[in-house]
This record gives sequence, structure tokens and C-alpha cells, in this order.
Amino acid sequence: MGNILIIAEHQAGKLRKVTLPTLTFGQQAKALYGGELHVLVLGHNIADIAAELTGYDVDGIHTVDHPALANYLAENWAPAILAAAEELEAEVIATPSTTTGKDFMPRVAAALDAPQVSDAIAIADGDEGVVYKRPIWAGNILVTVLPEADQVCVTVRTTAFDDPAAGSAEVSALDIDVEAFEGAEFVSFDMVKNDRVELTDADVVVAGGRGLKASENFEMLTELADLLGGAVGASRAAVDSGMAPNDWQIGQTGKVVAPNLYFAICISGAIQHLAGMKNSKTIVAINKDAEAPIFQVADYGLVADAFEAVPELNEKLREVKG
Repeated sequence: MGNILIIAEHQAGKLRKVTLPTLTFGQQAKALYGGELHVLVLGHNIADIAAELTGYDVDGIHTVDHPALANYLAENWAPAILAAAEELEAEVIATPSTTTGKDFMPRVAAALDAPQVSDAIAIADGDEGVVYKRPIWAGNILVTVLPEADQVCVTVRTTAFDDPAAGSAEVSALDIDVEAFEGAEFVSFDMVKNDRVELTDADVVVAGGRGLKASENFEMLTELADLLGGAVGASRAAVDSGMAPNDWQIGQTGKVVAPNLYFAICISGAIQHLAGMKNSKTIVAINKDAEAPIFQVADYGLVADAFEAVPELNEKLREVKG
């Protein structure tokens, strides 16, 4: 029997939605390992964040509240996670596969001399033990990994898991010594301010590609996203050409999203982009090139000039919304 420890992710005083599918991974891992499922919340003044997790089926929610953890630094978080993992006898330590998770988890794995499974999309019972599946080569190949160690560290590709089962859990504080690392200092966190929903949390994503030709042409996509209450994304080609900001980039080298509705507008559908959005529930492609690869993954495809189709779609939506 081995316990599971999930590291919750939060930002600006709010629990990030990517934590929830990671809890689902934890619930599945618990069923396979037979231990308990624990959640760890690190930070300062985090009572409200921990309270957001009490409605899910976990065995315990644990906080480490300290001023040194107020601003994220891997050098401070990793030792706290290691101490919590030892206290809770965790065999599996998992966190969302985000920029933050990819930063601290390798440090935790190295300190434990444990293997790390990155971007896990499934967990199952294999012939010789619990196995994990993860994509490689832009998602064109799936590999099955059997960790041969007493502990394993995992970053979870959250688009591969649904929301967790509901339940009831209590919050308790862990008595762990926390010290600020003297070799690193938090300077600032320059958060991109956006009135729209976070790209990775959005139910609707409207993404544009190089075929839009100029940054001002993203305005019609922005209007469409606003009408649908969604977020705006872009292909790497659009970002590299300066038409869209870096934080909009979706794909193998950008963000991975899986909204309920994904619009791919003027995007050809290179495998690097597909790696970041192909798990979307419904994909709508608009492209004047009928041979564009994006139509192979699209649920609905429109061969048309986006500069005519998108404004017309926006007009119809405005009429419907009154």
C-alpha cells in the first residue's frame, strides 16, 4: 500500500482549475496503490484556498503556511514538499504539468533519487505493477512506463482527466520547519493581466494562425471569444511572426488545452499545434485550404475565407444574444 500526495496549484489567492483533474489522477492512483490520497497546499494565508478542496473525495488536505512560501520559489517549495512526502508516507507525488510543476518536481525527484513520469495521461494496473502512459514526439507515440522504485514523481497532463469525484475532507496544518533558501531571492512576479478566462481553464478557445496575416486581424477572433465567454489562443507561427503574444501560444512548445469548444481559424494543423489541442471535445476549423491537415481532426470544418466567415459568425451571435 502506498499513499498518494497531490501538490495543489494556486495563483493570486485562488485555486487553479488544473488542480482538479490532478485530483482525479490521484483518485485513480489510490484505487491502484491501495493507500490514502492526500493534498498539499503550500503558501501563506492559504486557508481559503485549502477550503476550496474540502468538497472532493480525498483523505486529507494539508497546509504548510509560512511567509517564506508566500511567493513561489522552487528552492523553497521543494524542501517543504519533501518533508510533507516523508510525513505522509507518500509513494506517489504528483502535480499538474504546468510551468510551476515542471519547475519544482524534477528537484523533488532528484532529492528522492526517484524516477519522474512527465505529462502522464493515464495510470493503470500492469502485469508487473502500476504503469503510466505518457506521450512523446508531439503526441504521435504513447509510451508505457513502469517505475522501478519505492517512490515516483509525476507531472499530470490535466487535459487527459475529468473533474474528480465529490466527497468531504478536512483541512489540517502540517508541522514542518520551513526556511527560506539563502541562495535565491524572489524579485517579482509579472502577471499578464487579462480580463478573459485563463487559456488553460477556458471552456471555449478561439485560436488563430499565420493565415490571419496581421495582429489587427486577431480582433475578430477576440470578439468571437468575448461573445462565447472564451479565451484567445494562437499557433506558434502566429506568435513567432509577432501577431500574437507569447502567452497565447498553443502547441507542443506552448500551452496544452482541451476546452469543450475549440475554434482553429487560419491554422493549417501542423503536428506541433495538434499536440496542444487535439483532446478538445469539439473542434471547429475554418480554413480556405480544403487540404489543410486541421480538417483531419476537426469535428466541423468550413472551407471558407475567415475574413468573411468570422465577422458573419460574430454578427449572428450578436443577434442571438440580443
